[in-house]
Amino acid sequence: MDKVERIIQLLEQGDHETAMKEYKKLLKNGTAEEKYDLAEEFFQYGFLNEAKALIEDLLKGFPEEGELLVLLADIQIEAGNEEEALLVLERISQSDPSYPQALLLMADLYQLQGLYEVSERKLLNAKEILPGEVIIDFALGELFKEQGEVAKAIEAYKKVLLEQNEVAGVDVNQRIADILSLSGAFEEALPYYEKALEDKLEINTLFGFAFTALQAGYYRIAIEKFNELKELDPEYHSLYLHLAKAYENEEELEKSLDTIKEGIKQDEFSKELYFYGGKILLKLAREEEAENLLREAIALDPGYTEAILTLNKLFLHEERFEDVLDLIKETEVEEAEEPQMIWDAAVAYHRIEEFSHALNKYESAYTFLKNNETFLQDYGYFLLEEGKNTKAAEIFKQLLKIDPTNGEYLEILERLTEM
Repeated sequence: MDKVERIIQLLEQGDHETAMKEYKKLLKNGTAEEKYDLAEEFFQYGFLNEAKALIEDLLKGFPEEGELLVLLADIQIEAGNEEEALLVLERISQSDPSYPQALLLMADLYQLQGLYEVSERKLLNAKEILPGEVIIDFALGELFKEQGEVAKAIEAYKKVLLEQNEVAGVDVNQRIADILSLSGAFEEALPYYEKALEDKLEINTLFGFAFTALQAGYYRIAIEKFNELKELDPEYHSLYLHLAKAYENEEELEKSLDTIKEGIKQDEFSKELYFYGGKILLKLAREEEAENLLREAIALDPGYTEAILTLNKLFLHEERFEDVLDLIKETEVEEAEEPQMIWDAAVAYHRIEEFSHALNKYESAYTFLKNNETFLQDYGYFLLEEGKNTKAAEIFKQLLKIDPTNGEYLEILERLTEM
């Protein structure tokens, strides 16, 4: 067993003290090859200070050796010393065989700093030196992806695919598929997901495929793939809501509801599942069950506006006006943040004949909804009912501007003008 293997074995056995004694002996008397090999091992094991000491010792004898400088830069990067790493990399000569690797590292560092143009120049420089090196095309793809330059990123990734499907543990087909999906090119993304899954069945890729199929309107494919994912990993919480949506789009409401119930068993704190289940139950005309699920969603998040408004709509439909007002009071949503809630309160107060409160709410809602024809109709007729004809005339003038051919608006306005 050589010295390097001995030190690593001691570390793995937990004998740190002896390992460090052996390391110090090697640092003092070891060969250049032993020092370099141990530095690489230490770097992999996270002993950065020791690895750095070994490389710096070697650089005393080989101050311009690019391979040593690249490893030292890697150590500095791992230690979070990016600026020091850049200074080390700049010491590497353009004629050194390690120079392209140095350019790649510099490109990564500049990218981390948001200096995308500098990063791109470094990569293109490396590409000139090694035109057939796919790792450079992959790095360009990653850079363009981060900048949101979809077409350029895909072009770079496709060059990689001419040679290989995977780089640094990343499936390039999946990378292209994810970018296309995120940019809204759902149909174009699907073949790349298929190719990625042919290479390797991976649950995140499968989810991406299923989700993209859902977005593209291929609901049967989405259902098939989400169910396949569920078989592989029933604890993949994100799948349940999307599978339920796929079933809903296929008008399979009971299956959608069953999926929601399965999802809640897996994640009882998902407000979105309770809310969506409530909506499906409303479609199934099971109002009491819908109310229970919607209340669960709001209990998890008292500021869940969408759930509050949906439950309010149910209460208004069932003429439970006191419940509307109670719900609004119990929530953590400021009325100014959601004008529909002010409108709901106005309607509820109107129906329980608390007219002054209703008028106050209508006036508050008007600030936000003055261009909403349905609201203006409701407000206008309320004002008529309350005998506030001057204000009613103003509202019906606005309505007539929105719909100049509406005979009912014109008739009401003429009648008000004659008064």
